[in-house]
Amino acid sequence: MQKINTQIFKPSVPKQLIFSSMLWLAIVSGVLLFVPVGILTAVNLEVVVSANSSFIGLGFIIGIAYLITQVVSYFLDEAIGALKAKRTIEIIEEKVRLLDPTERALLREFFLQGETVLTLPQNEPAVKSLLTTNIIELLGNQKHYAIQGSTADYKISMRARIYLNRQVLRLPVGEPSQAEMLNLIKARPTFANNVTGPRKHAA
Repeated sequence: MQKINTQIFKPSVPKQLIFSSMLWLAIVSGVLLFVPVGILTAVNLEVVVSANSSFIGLGFIIGIAYLITQVVSYFLDEAIGALKAKRTIEIIEEKVRLLDPTERALLREFFLQGETVLTLPQNEPAVKSLLTTNIIELLGNQKHYAIQGSTADYKISMRARIYLNRQVLRLPVGEPSQAEMLNLIKARPTFANNVTGPRKHAA
């Protein structure tokens, strides 16, 4: 069974103070409301609790209501996150089935160059399409050139990696022959000269 994230009981700052206050309000109010009368009498609190029972009850309701909203909000956020992740996977699977030759050639560059991060031209349709469908991720390091336009560093997303095998990318099994290598070179994207590893930027 999946372990519940303890973050629902340890909210991040600045909500920590409010959460702690409401938690203690609920605990103290609950103890004062439901503890046996004999114990209250023994600690000389029975008269105080009786005189302020309505305020203590209101505090208990407010504290419990706040805690419930926090728990509900947490699980709602988790559900929304799970749905988004599922939708992302569906988009990736669909895109992998419909890769066009330029997009497939671009993805092959990661394998042909042996790089996990490549500097790609941002305005290329293939780059934009793969980014939009979560196949690749933008890492930053944007640079602007007068001739070739803007470039940035990209990597294949973790979710997409399991779908990009040799069959999908149409890479030869094992060491490619000379003919297969020539075919791969011919199929490189038209902007291949601008596709470089992240450490090969012009000064």
